[in-house]
Amino acid sequence: MQLFVTLGAQRYRIQRPWGDLPPGPGRVSDVAVDRHGLIYVMLRADCYADAPAPTVIVLDPSGSRLDAWGESVADGHMLATAPDGTVHVVDRDAHEIVRFGPDGLKLGGVGRRHHAGEPFNSPCDLCFAPDGTMFVADGYAASRIHRFRPDGTPDGGWGEPGRGPGQFSVPHAVWMNAAGEVAVLDRDRDRMQVFTAEGVFLHEITDLYQPLDVVSDAAGNWWVTDRTPRLSVFSREGTLLGRGRAVLNAAHGMALHPDGSVLLAEMNPSRLTRLVPV
Repeated sequence: MQLFVTLGAQRYRIQRPWGDLPPGPGRVSDVAVDRHGLIYVMLRADCYADAPAPTVIVLDPSGSRLDAWGESVADGHMLATAPDGTVHVVDRDAHEIVRFGPDGLKLGGVGRRHHAGEPFNSPCDLCFAPDGTMFVADGYAASRIHRFRPDGTPDGGWGEPGRGPGQFSVPHAVWMNAAGEVAVLDRDRDRMQVFTAEGVFLHEITDLYQPLDVVSDAAGNWWVTDRTPRLSVFSREGTLLGRGRAVLNAAHGMALHPDGSVLLAEMNPSRLTRLVPV
């Protein structure tokens, strides 16, 4: 038996579980795609209870496993690929963004590891501008978006606790679209706020329930997962273009692949789901 979902004018076939992921205690927390179409899957484990194991699994576009690495990650939450091909992992409760080569070689990091507030305090997510500028959603014990120059130099940011524009409870995900606008999912406020790259508030989308992840397509449309669970597609301005239920519970992470498929990271049950255009 097969299941399908329709998002706007496009119908998709649901494939789950998808991809050659190893068994073990790690749960699928996020997924990212690099410029070559390689897929990086984040596995979150408990460093106190689980034996050391790879936390980043590399798949080819067919789902075959190519590599596995990242045993040094303590609490992987989200990950993203940079324009230069490096892979950046949010090591949440280690308070660090760890930078790896695509082969898994650790190249460095941003944030003082195991020192909260220097500058991160259990961060959630990150994204990149085309020039390599990095935005970090510092969301579990802070309410701030940090901006870094391509060389890793701090370059300001915005955000504070609250309910108003530019204020956050849990900024759980961040993404820049093709127009250079930055979306921030304020999970516990049930909304997405959209800003300029300098942090100027543009507008918000509130037709969401505990949103978890956001990405954008070539047209600049926003793709958002939430805990309803739903996958919603909004225009840049916030018009709902399509909506569907593609997972059993909720997709904690998401990526759009160049082949037109949609990859969804499910934690419960732990698996990768793939939506294939038909």
